[in-house]
Amino acid sequence: MPPRRILRASAALLGLVTAFSLTGCGNSADGTTDEVAAKGGGKNGLQINLGPDQKRVTTAKVDSIAALVPASIRKRGTLEVVNSAGSVPPLTFYATDDKTVIGVEPDIASLVADVLGLKLHYNPVDWANIFVGLDSGKYDVGLSNITVTEERKEKYDFATYRLDNIAFEAKKGTGWRVKGPKDVAGRSIGVSSGTNQEKLLVDWSKENVRKGRKPTDIKIYQNTSDYYLALGSGRLDAYLGPNPVAAYHAASTGQTEIVGTFSGAGTAVQGKIAATTKKDNGLIKPVHEALNTVVRNGAYGKVLKRWGLSNEAVPSSELNPVGLPKTAS
Repeated sequence: MPPRRILRASAALLGLVTAFSLTGCGNSADGTTDEVAAKGGGKNGLQINLGPDQKRVTTAKVDSIAALVPASIRKRGTLEVVNSAGSVPPLTFYATDDKTVIGVEPDIASLVADVLGLKLHYNPVDWANIFVGLDSGKYDVGLSNITVTEERKEKYDFATYRLDNIAFEAKKGTGWRVKGPKDVAGRSIGVSSGTNQEKLLVDWSKENVRKGRKPTDIKIYQNTSDYYLALGSGRLDAYLGPNPVAAYHAASTGQTEIVGTFSGAGTAVQGKIAATTKKDNGLIKPVHEALNTVVRNGAYGKVLKRWGLSNEAVPSSELNPVGLPKTAS
């Protein structure tokens, strides 16, 4: 599941990215395009292609893995991938034509389809209908920032492809790093209300007080533009939010940087994002092998790099790993 509040903040974030005066350039040949560059990023900013012609990173079909795909899907010739609709850079959002779905999730889905020798057919829906569609067999696999949980493992199979992290984003060049609770003692940190991030900050602040340190000054923000203004003016030392959004913003503007990342699941387990299929439908094994193929051949790394998410890379895809416990909120 996307980190809480990510959908609520999505429209504001897309508006903020637009507000950084994205300007047109030309595409490079390898998918790491420079069609759109964030003004102010310059040499320090990530070159972002927001156009419909993505020139995605591609990879070759692997016949031995393609042969593992259930016969009905091979006969159809398409991989029906489902993702939550909306504008959530850099996960899944719409290109400048307002109809082409782009982002890191579609790029990874495209690589999986390449290895399996199938044509990618993308199905953007609302969040709840991802699981309804998987349950009914309407869709083959979900790639939509879905976190592995023990409860979901009762109904679905998972093949991991990214870490589920939250991140402290600070003004670039501060030299400050967050490795644990003591690093935020006495600091002013922004966060969205009702999120796991807020809970972590509250818990850390209480721990600091117990140990004789200063409490954290926790500032609540609901609008993306507000906390970025506060960061820029120095009213905040950092903002704690979903890593993909923070990493994308930092890489595309060159004005902020990630100063610490932690599991979105808290300290109990490292949260992991995974391709999701209906349990025992026969597809998760070839999807798992396809993901490991693109990790090994480097295509996966190129995709994460083009969206500024290299810090969420996994060394290999795991099949049905330990997920968030049922007691997790």
